[in-house]
Amino acid sequence: MRRVLPLGVISLLAILLIVSDHPFPPPSDPDRESRTAVVALGDSTMSGEGAGNYEPGTDGEEGGNWCHRSLDAEIMKATVEADQRFNLACSGANSDKLRTEQLPRLSEIAGSHRVVAVVVAIGANDDPRFSEILNKCFEAWGRRSDCTSAVAPEWSKRVRRMIPKVENTLQAVRQTMRDSAYLDSSYQLVVQSYAAPVSPKMPRSLQNLSGCPLRTTDLEWVVEDAVPELSNGLRTAAGRVNARFLDLSRAGEGHEACAGGSDLSSEWFTRLSVDWDGLRDQARSSHALQESFHPNARGHEQIGRCLSEFLASDKKDGACVPRLDGTLGLTTES
Repeated sequence: MRRVLPLGVISLLAILLIVSDHPFPPPSDPDRESRTAVVALGDSTMSGEGAGNYEPGTDGEEGGNWCHRSLDAEIMKATVEADQRFNLACSGANSDKLRTEQLPRLSEIAGSHRVVAVVVAIGANDDPRFSEILNKCFEAWGRRSDCTSAVAPEWSKRVRRMIPKVENTLQAVRQTMRDSAYLDSSYQLVVQSYAAPVSPKMPRSLQNLSGCPLRTTDLEWVVEDAVPELSNGLRTAAGRVNARFLDLSRAGEGHEACAGGSDLSSEWFTRLSVDWDGLRDQARSSHALQESFHPNARGHEQIGRCLSEFLASDKKDGACVPRLDGTLGLTTES
């Protein structure tokens, strides 16, 4: 006679196969469920570049670590129902560096804490190389020429090449969590895009080294074409891994660098920022302009406010848009 498995065993195996992404996960910390966490991954816009107040060891003091993880970064300002926030993002990171340098640490945290959300900002340092384009526009201003004619024809191709890289990275985030015994549905995976840090709507008197040395025509292309297309590419990548998407492409409207004229308090992004002491130090000189055109502490606080609203909502997509009361708020799509 053939041996027949008991019905109870068959049912148990069936349930494991149906509901579990990883039926036989490695053991985790027995106290994991009592400690909740939210984790930030990504590049400078997530690490807190431009906000100052950087974690010790991330401002070039040790081994060339220029991650610039700020204690005022958006993830630290967000209101979330979690016991602890972990900022693993690093200024200059691309998709490859996120996978090799940040995911091992995510794995450790996922084993010791119950991660309720992973927020990711990545892609601009892949093929788009957005900061490099801003640098080219800065150089073009100095030559009294434009940068748009050189970069605009290639921009769409760069964004298209970025999409599968971001998708693969998000899949790696998913797999890291599965390997730590998480179902995809047991935590939020949020992908956020980038805000335009500058605008053509600024006083002409600040289109120079005292503020924002960029040409109006170049800024029009950045705001109207480059940033929206980059956001759409990231939305595509997020959709392919069933992640939530938070659009920041309009988050800085009216609060960009130099938009406030003489009133810097209304701006959420840094103007041209030069570390003059760093310029005199050979080890730091190449990073002397690193903070330029990134969200400042006010900007990170506002983005953190909008992120909080998004995490608390049940919508798949959302966008951060300035409100009439001067704050950044969430609009959602079905």
